Amino acid sequence: MNLFQEVWNFFINFIEFFFLAAFLGIVMLYVYDKFVQRQHALLINYPVIGRMRYLFETLREPLRQYFADETFYESKDKVDWVYTAAKDKPNYKSFSVLQPFSGSRFVIKHASSVLNDDEVDDDTSVIFGEKREYPFISVTPIIRSAMSDGALSPEAIRAFSLAGMHSKLTINTGEGSLTSNHLFTLKPDCNNAAYLEIIKSTPLAEIIFKIGTFFFNHAVAIKWYRTVLLNEKTQNTYLYDTASHSLFRVNWNAPLESFPKTVPQTIPNIIFQMSSGLYGVRDKDGKFDALKYQKVMKFCRMTEIKIAQGAKQTGGKLAGSKVTADIAYYRGVEEGKDIFSPNRFPYADTTKQLLEFVETLQKLSQKPVGFKIVISDANSVDDLASKIAQRKKEGRNIPDFITIDSGEGGSATAPLELMESVGLTTPNALYILDMMLKKYNLRDDIKIIASGKILTPDDVIITMCMGADAVGIARGFMMSGGCIRARMCSGFGTHVCPVGMATQDPKKRASYLVVKEGIEIGNYHKNLIKSMKTILAVMGIKNIKKLNKSLLTFKNSSGEIYFDIDKYFHQKLKI
Repeated sequence: MNLFQEVWNFFINFIEFFFLAAFLGIVMLYVYDKFVQRQHALLINYPVIGRMRYLFETLREPLRQYFADETFYESKDKVDWVYTAAKDKPNYKSFSVLQPFSGSRFVIKHASSVLNDDEVDDDTSVIFGEKREYPFISVTPIIRSAMSDGALSPEAIRAFSLAGMHSKLTINTGEGSLTSNHLFTLKPDCNNAAYLEIIKSTPLAEIIFKIGTFFFNHAVAIKWYRTVLLNEKTQNTYLYDTASHSLFRVNWNAPLESFPKTVPQTIPNIIFQMSSGLYGVRDKDGKFDALKYQKVMKFCRMTEIKIAQGAKQTGGKLAGSKVTADIAYYRGVEEGKDIFSPNRFPYADTTKQLLEFVETLQKLSQKPVGFKIVISDANSVDDLASKIAQRKKEGRNIPDFITIDSGEGGSATAPLELMESVGLTTPNALYILDMMLKKYNLRDDIKIIASGKILTPDDVIITMCMGADAVGIARGFMMSGGCIRARMCSGFGTHVCPVGMATQDPKKRASYLVVKEGIEIGNYHKNLIKSMKTILAVMGIKNIKKLNKSLLTFKNSSGEIYFDIDKYFHQKLKI
């Protein structure tokens, strides 16, 4: 209090000086804007005051969601639901929704005789690749959609890994490959792990670690500990093992025989996404490395080949500012340079070649393999399904699942001209794929994962009624992990993610609270499942496997009601 009083007295005593300094600063800025700079005509005509335009433009996105109606989702209530669920607080509303749903929408049918909560099955599992040697059983139908280490900070990936381990959430690596951060919860036996590079502790490192822990926190202590033991650019690719007080990372040069025979129980269920850049499974020439792929799959449950993504029809883009030494190590690329993945997957020049590559991966991994697409045309899906059916008839391997992303799918970095301009929305794309797979008697063989603007439990239920076996959620999990939707994710430009989630900036990253956010991500996942069961009870359905289109009604913006969803889509899609 005395210090505050002294500062205030100093300001009062020299107030004339501060006013004079401010006046001179404004005069100098006026002269610079009016007579020196020649980049902005606005500042020449309106020096100083014209800068308010750039200030407001900068603040527009971060503040928009607080002072304007929600325009991307149906209502701000949906966004609020995510944040409340992440905090694990009661998710009830009073009086009415903030923004009534006045447009076209699906309505969930309630049962004449509803169920009590305890009558709904606790089993929400989904089985992928039942014909593979190692099928994957996802504990819930919720999958955290593909988000790459690199696009997200290492700390954010670790938070997702924690959430995946503790809430049984399935994690998709994204095209950035499997990294040490995905294995954040791994508890290896460092005395019997030939597949690891292990750095033993030293007396000095122990002392530094204890000092960091005592005076600061665990994160600072680990940072110092790595620096003492390694002092190299890729030191953050090593994880700290609390049991042995050593650092470790996967030694990808170790022989395949030394890798775990089964996926370690101390890591989350992970889906490995393979993109056109083949990151993480490419050799020095950028070609597919089958041996490296087999090693990666010792930690992953199944593989998703990324053919297309809703908001990013071309290859993935990572700004050079995000390509740190760690990311370059994981992906096998050059540090500090922009990474623009090829538009076309290298082993999918034709549908036949894609399906042959799927079979190759199935044989290499002995695990489920599928691919991710965007649907814009029913005829192309018909052609795809017919070719898959022909392979099935010949006794050949077929994909275990297909992931569809809508034209509304999110991305941190994508061309504006492609966002929401390419690809059908999730319900339309899902209906077409489900219909075509049934047409060729493939529906029981191939699971469908659907993603795109799925946020709340009712979104999940509606999507599964439309035919999805599982759903992928990206933005909901981003928000549950601390994202404030400031739209500064890309790494291109001067702004970076203000919460340290989608950036490689060391200072911003240091502010991200891994354990806290990991708990909240897990809370969102658990509350999604809990509230889905509430909806199932109202629908009179005991298990998610019983969901189907007959449980939905559709109301269009004109007020027309369709109790038969098939009739609505046949009329709408002209099929």
